[in-house]
Amino acid sequence: MTTAVSPDGPGGPIPRGGGREAIATAAREVFQERGYHGASIRDIAKRAGLSLSALYYWHPSKQDLLAALIEDNTLDYFRRCDEALAGVGEGAVERLTALVGATVVYRVERQTQSNISNREWRNLEPQHEERLKELRVKATTIWSDIVDAGVEQGVFHCEHPVDARRAAQAACNAIAEWYRPGGTATAEELVDHYTRIVLRIVDHRPT
Repeated sequence: MTTAVSPDGPGGPIPRGGGREAIATAAREVFQERGYHGASIRDIAKRAGLSLSALYYWHPSKQDLLAALIEDNTLDYFRRCDEALAGVGEGAVERLTALVGATVVYRVERQTQSNISNREWRNLEPQHEERLKELRVKATTIWSDIVDAGVEQGVFHCEHPVDARRAAQAACNAIAEWYRPGGTATAEELVDHYTRIVLRIVDHRPT
């Protein structure tokens, strides 16, 4: 196995690619526990089992690390959505159902990642916020395109599509804030519940 030359931890060389993933895992845990401002770069390095110099090899600052996490989390969510939507047709009801399912499952399975992206975006410095703003636009567009298509197809009857989209998206995203494994509903049950809720929000009227 080849190893990276520079990013060595206390226990010796880190396998190539392993240092970056160890840092990402540690940073997610520390940011989730303490928030961005409560976390230190030293805490993250210690949690990852790396030296500070090894961490700085991958990320020059805590701010760059936060931006990288948000970018990775968001792109991972987009991949889930793309996979779900690739398996369905062009009908808006079918596509919205697939999008809700992908979002709910992601918020359950990637709860920490979701919370960091949702809570810590406001702590991005302007240069990172500007660089990543297209991701936020795309996250909205995925939903609005389907809601708008449903209105055009005559299957969604909401009078205010923008507000309906906003409410539906926010409801699904908020699952990451309160979901607890082993609670009263499984992920599959939540998908069913939220599909029904979202279809009511867009005023779908089954015939």
